[in-house]
Amino acid sequence: MILGITLLVFLVLQAAPGDQASSALGEGASEEAKQQYRQENGLNDPLVIQYFRFLGRLLQFDLGVTTPPAKSVASMIGSAFPLTLQLTFLGVLIAIVLSLTFGIMGALYRDKWQDQLVRVFSIAAIATPSFWLGILLIQWFALGANPLFPSGGIATPESGFGGWLNSMALPALALGIPVSASLIRVVRTSMVEELDRDYVRTAIGNGVPYREVVSKNVLRNALVTPVTVLGLRVGYLLGGAVVIEMIFALPGMGQLILNGITNLDVNLVQGVVLTISVTFVLVNIVVDLLYLLINPRIRTV
Repeated sequence: MILGITLLVFLVLQAAPGDQASSALGEGASEEAKQQYRQENGLNDPLVIQYFRFLGRLLQFDLGVTTPPAKSVASMIGSAFPLTLQLTFLGVLIAIVLSLTFGIMGALYRDKWQDQLVRVFSIAAIATPSFWLGILLIQWFALGANPLFPSGGIATPESGFGGWLNSMALPALALGIPVSASLIRVVRTSMVEELDRDYVRTAIGNGVPYREVVSKNVLRNALVTPVTVLGLRVGYLLGGAVVIEMIFALPGMGQLILNGITNLDVNLVQGVVLTISVTFVLVNIVVDLLYLLINPRIRTV
């Protein structure tokens, strides 16, 4: 999968409009200088040779340098990626808390007013784009005479954990709430299916407390499908984090990829996209391993 990602990213950027030599040297550069740049950087070679040269650099963890002024792409990603991971982690945490709380409540109070309220919230959240929600959160909580949160930027190290959390709260909410909506419906459906199974009625009939059956059996069995969906939604969270970072002026991967696309910096765009894609693949591997903890019966299959 990672090999396919490298091929797709390479081909898409090769087909992108614009000229790398012109972006690196400027539109005012002479044609001779542009031709020399293409020759020195192998841009005149066939695409197959360029691709395998690109793979060879990747095997050495060499992502190249940016267009002048030349900077190491790996070092730039190393500075920006931790912030994107922090934002994604907080978004995942918010999505998990909301989905478990409302999904379980909707299943336990099936077809009652609590369940109807959960449905309204999930439908509204699904229909809300994260970037629009981010703008609304800024208007509601970051503007006015007494703002509760900053409208953008990241707190300095001197602010401590409280300052960092304060600056990341609104971006994380804008990222996590839309994702939680789909997870709420999955958790509710899985819980309802488990609650209707024979073993639940048998356990309750034998005198096992209802709360114990739900917490120790139903919830654990119902989490397999939501964990699968959450692993797939991590890709959305990583991509959404890039957009949210631009709205809240966070110096993460969003700023890097925007600069790379604007300047037609192929190395920078390739590095950012590959880093996010490989992270998504690794997260789904971790999700597959979590199945063993949630459902030990898979070990014997």
